[in-house]
Amino acid sequence: MFWIISCLALVASTLGCGVPAIKPEISGFNRIVNGENAVPGSWPWQVSLQQSNGFHFCGGSLLNEYWVLTAGHCRVQPGSHYVILGEYDLATNSEPVQVMSIAKAITHPYFNSQTFNYDVTVLRLATPAQMTQTISPVCLVGSNDNVPAGTICVNTGWGRTAVTPNPRYLQQVTLPILSTPQCMQYWGQDRITETMICAGASGASSCQGDSGGPLVCQSGGVWYQAGIVSWGSTDCNVRAPAIYSRVTFLRQWIEQTIASN
Repeated sequence: MFWIISCLALVASTLGCGVPAIKPEISGFNRIVNGENAVPGSWPWQVSLQQSNGFHFCGGSLLNEYWVLTAGHCRVQPGSHYVILGEYDLATNSEPVQVMSIAKAITHPYFNSQTFNYDVTVLRLATPAQMTQTISPVCLVGSNDNVPAGTICVNTGWGRTAVTPNPRYLQQVTLPILSTPQCMQYWGQDRITETMICAGASGASSCQGDSGGPLVCQSGGVWYQAGIVSWGSTDCNVRAPAIYSRVTFLRQWIEQTIASN
């Protein structure tokens, strides 16, 4: 066990979240910006947020048949943007994806686009997602869960790699969670707040294009989302900690927003 699972998280696991039908293959500590191609379908909660012309601009994660989690700074606009479920290869039209219209995009009322504090948005889909082998929800860490420094987690997305500006295949990279003091040591005390969690700085990192995507950690065979890709170094410096919105801190708002909409 990487951390103490709260009652909420235990309940979530019984509902079938966080358990991919197609198992991920993680080869360990690949250099972060390089990452590696994921096994197709092995991160079934990963979504691609796209413009109407098919341009991928942010990631996200499926929470249930109606709701998707992403970052506030992605500035998702219902009517102009779409959620693509089951995507792996951005360059093909032959995958069994579901293209979903967005009914509502609700950003945290305290989101600050300068500091990236409270960088979270939930999206309500216009129609329910159909769960398949390659489309299923992630679990969220509970509000009282502790994901300790050193826990190895996985970040997924189509962000920039060392080889190509925009990889066509879904990428995965393993990253250790960092303590807040470790993170502040690099970024300074003023920039890291209680709404943030840091990972990386180990020769690997998330990068632009992965914004809004999930940082997931495994416990007891179940994957829990601990972070939402928020910000980091603009040059994809693998020695710079990447910053994620901290799900433990934001979970109560996420749950209340979903329940009331």
